[in-house]
Amino acid sequence: MSGTLFYLIGASGSGKDSLLEGCRAQLKMDDRICVAHRYITRAPGIGGENHVHLSEAEFALRIELGMFAMHWDSHGYRYGIGAEVDQWLDAGANVVINGSREYLPVALGLYDELVPILVDVPAERLRARLTARGRETAAEIERRLARHEAMVAALPPDVLKISNDGPLEAGVAALVALLRQHSWLPTGHSG
Repeated sequence: MSGTLFYLIGASGSGKDSLLEGCRAQLKMDDRICVAHRYITRAPGIGGENHVHLSEAEFALRIELGMFAMHWDSHGYRYGIGAEVDQWLDAGANVVINGSREYLPVALGLYDELVPILVDVPAERLRARLTARGRETAAEIERRLARHEAMVAALPPDVLKISNDGPLEAGVAALVALLRQHSWLPTGHSG
């Protein structure tokens, strides 16, 4: 039986990368949960995500060779989830990926056992985090926030949510607990 695919989504500044890094540190072998890296055409060290950098040519070749389970374009970059996640799921592992809100409908069509998780942060907190990063103008931040609110309103009603409005440790603990609660485990597993 295959594992569960968790598809983490949230606005820029919601802390998805920090939550996933915290999960990597807390998950145990008995949890049977793997956190997948994304393949991105963004250079390493930009954006804070622990990703695998690919050139545009490398990315295109991997698409042509069927090496991505999912891929999309966003904000001038290309993002991919490696086909290895299908092997992990088939082996009975539960897998967490950092997904795209826009790509979610496609991902739901690809995976029957996909569980979307929204990282929920109030707009005023997101605004403060995005402003502190200093990468965008105030107008760009407001457009980003408005787009996020519209996308959240369009999400399926059964999307799971965690809050990342307080200390990071609390958000990580909430995510780990949610993953453990909704993971597929083999019959007789004592985890």
